[in-house]
Amino acid sequence: MINEYQLRLLPQQAANETTIKEFVSRDKGLDARTINHVRVLKRSIDARQRTIYVNLKVRVYINEEPTDDEYEHTEYRDVSSSRQVIVVGAGPGGLFASLRLIELGLKPVLIERGKDVRERKKDLAMITKTQKVDPESNYCFGEGGAGAYSDGKLYTRSKKRGNINKILNVFCQHGASTSILADAHPHIGTDKLPRVIENMRSTILQCGGEVHFRTKMTRLLSDGDTVAGIVAVDLNTGTEREFKGPVILATGHSARDVYRYFSESGVEIEAKALAVGVRLEHPAELIDRIQYHNKTGRGRYLPAAEYSFVTQVDGRGVYSFCMCPGGFVIPAATGPSQIVVNGMSPSNRGSRWSNSGMVVEVHPEDVCGEGNDPLCMLRFQEEIERTCWQQGNMRQTAPAQRMVDFTRSRLSYDLPKSSYAPGLISSPLHFWLPPQVGKRLQQAFAVFGRTSHGFLTNEAVLIAAETRTSSPVRILRDSVSLQHVRLHGLFPCGEGAGYAGGIVSAGIDGERCADAVKEYLTASME
Repeated sequence: MINEYQLRLLPQQAANETTIKEFVSRDKGLDARTINHVRVLKRSIDARQRTIYVNLKVRVYINEEPTDDEYEHTEYRDVSSSRQVIVVGAGPGGLFASLRLIELGLKPVLIERGKDVRERKKDLAMITKTQKVDPESNYCFGEGGAGAYSDGKLYTRSKKRGNINKILNVFCQHGASTSILADAHPHIGTDKLPRVIENMRSTILQCGGEVHFRTKMTRLLSDGDTVAGIVAVDLNTGTEREFKGPVILATGHSARDVYRYFSESGVEIEAKALAVGVRLEHPAELIDRIQYHNKTGRGRYLPAAEYSFVTQVDGRGVYSFCMCPGGFVIPAATGPSQIVVNGMSPSNRGSRWSNSGMVVEVHPEDVCGEGNDPLCMLRFQEEIERTCWQQGNMRQTAPAQRMVDFTRSRLSYDLPKSSYAPGLISSPLHFWLPPQVGKRLQQAFAVFGRTSHGFLTNEAVLIAAETRTSSPVRILRDSVSLQHVRLHGLFPCGEGAGYAGGIVSAGIDGERCADAVKEYLTASME
């Protein structure tokens, strides 16, 4: 017999399968000896009151053994002799587009300007060691995209865009823990996601697809208003090569050279709203005490605490973004004369710090003035990043300020210890951040401090600047065919095209674009 139950347990009761079995036995009047297995289907933490509970949905196998896997398998076939589709970018949009193309019987040819995920890791270490950024291999460019080494959080609000469970199951099939299927805020972890990405690449290759690293798209191949492929340069040899086929463009939110090429070539794009701010870092123990209402912190059975804040200030949203409990702040620039910060967490979320983006909505009308400049938001990003670089002594040393000092518009004469490895330098963020960002952050922090006692503290530090929350440009596409509004055979995809905002939503959009390519090719043969 197999039964499913909704349970509400104390953290120590929900600690492992043994303790859950004991609770189910007592609560449901079952003989513990007949319970062969308990599978957790859903898990969330209710920390709204002083007593913390863990809500579980479980499947209990009574006098039976599980005969099914914990995740759904996707069948991938040999496509080595099939029609090929060019996929530009090996982030989540490009990877999931490639895997979906294989499902559909098409051959993906995956083009990635950066290095494979293992080689890429060496370049990330060099940022701290040399204070220099490789413009083709960094925290944004390379296999896995911006998410590979910036946390691997899988939570999304994009529940109407596609099949979230499909994305999570594909991750599990390639080595992710099945806990991501149950957790309310699933997370793979920076230490484990690279191996999952390698396994996804292996599937693509084993099925006859192609993957080309250190290969950078320089222009589209077109015949009138139809895209027939791309021209790409091998960054190792400098030689150019043509790749023929319809194009799924999944270059990520930092491919500024692509946006400039499109603008110069007359390809229809537009400026898009984004969010800009800082990384706010607290001691993890402090966040645990605040969120779990306990002066001793989280104890043995609870994970590092998360938080979420949102408010409105002068007509614009101010909110926490990409919260990383037990994590690190990382240098995420993609070129010289930039400082950009992001956050990540290992799977155990075990560092001494917790951080989050604290960002303000910025719309084109806030900064662009009159005219129709599609790159105005990109230039707004660049100006903040360049100012950070100058404030950081023209190194990756990030400008920073204690939280209360920032709200009171005073310089911090010293800074707390931080997870940001390249180092911090005290800087008056309140003075040089764009007023529409800095002033709103000051007011929002006062609001957050009133609603969460202890959150507004000089133990916390603001690290500038968080500018890459999303793409500053949208590549215009038809809402039905997902093709560019004018160029047939070009499928703008994921975060870089302005149609996603994280790993899962980019993966969903990648699958949708693959489906659209299949329809496009089928129609062209009729």
